[in-house]
Amino acid sequence: MHIGIPRERRDLELRVGLTPYGVDLLTRAGHTCYVEKDAGVGAGFSDYHYERAGGRIVYSGEEVYGRSDLILKVGRPTEEEVAWLREGQIITGFLHLAAARRQRIEALLEKRVTAIAYETIEEEDGTLPVLRTMSEVAGRMAPQLAATFLQSNYGGRGVLLSGVPGIPAGRVAIIGAGVLGTNAARAFYGLGADVFVLDRELERLREIDREFNGRVTTMVAYPFNIARVARFVEVLVGAILSPGARAPIVVTREMVRSMKKGAVILDFSIDQGGCVETSRPTTLRDPVFIEEGVVHFCVPNVPGVVPRTATHAFNNAAWPYLRHLAEVGLEQALQDMPALRRGVAIRDGHILNEALAAAFYAGTGG
Repeated sequence: MHIGIPRERRDLELRVGLTPYGVDLLTRAGHTCYVEKDAGVGAGFSDYHYERAGGRIVYSGEEVYGRSDLILKVGRPTEEEVAWLREGQIITGFLHLAAARRQRIEALLEKRVTAIAYETIEEEDGTLPVLRTMSEVAGRMAPQLAATFLQSNYGGRGVLLSGVPGIPAGRVAIIGAGVLGTNAARAFYGLGADVFVLDRELERLREIDREFNGRVTTMVAYPFNIARVARFVEVLVGAILSPGARAPIVVTREMVRSMKKGAVILDFSIDQGGCVETSRPTTLRDPVFIEEGVVHFCVPNVPGVVPRTATHAFNNAAWPYLRHLAEVGLEQALQDMPALRRGVAIRDGHILNEALAAAFYAGTGG
């Protein structure tokens, strides 16, 4: 198979779709890998590393797309990249199409490509193995982000999350006790913050209670409980996930308005539209804004700022699916691997992900 690894085109997105180690394994198996010049530099992989692994360096994104049957990306393709796609190609990445412009989805449908979304590759037990890696990274980054944006030079309250002797620790509410929320809770707790975790599933709260020996406060994520914690915390973390669908709004503008001035919201659900009513996407270059007196951090590609760790992490998880796809082709791979089949968002001009289809066709009245 001819496999392409393009350079990511979104600002400051320095992750790359495949490491040189993955290229080495694929080329040894007889596949051809086309790597766009400098595609891996931001993650610490030079063109020399890829060439030593057997990759062929090409000098434009258009050439990568033109030569390849399978495109390995990180983020959703840009308008320019969609124009380079051709019928029958396969493209993979963290596509988050529920939050994409309608025209982008329509263009993918018209191109009749197969779009495999890493975030919806789902095993029989309900786990999302590739997305899990990025949730782990983002969750563990949460305290360093919150601590930074609580500083007064960013408009924050000027609070030290850990506190000091004689001064209490800052309080943090995490809405969603999934992989990201649990990792964030672990990291905030390790920092010394006073942590509250809210979730709709009582069993998830029991697991949190057991893991932290009761040292983290758990609450059911009823609207009145979310409103309650919003009023007294220094940091509110949105970690709501509805696989393949747009995230529900669980924090209203009224709740945000009730928060302390200079408090911080980290809306990690923003890649699926956001779970806070006042959120809007920001970038790694300009990551925060202040709304209702509260600092908002709403960057969809948070792991992109630690590209070496993040690239290795998601490559480790995606590798079994990519290897089998390259070995046996799309049809057989989808038959052999139900988890991969669940990751197919678009194929042959049709939306296959049920949540995405419901949202898309609801917008057409169909």
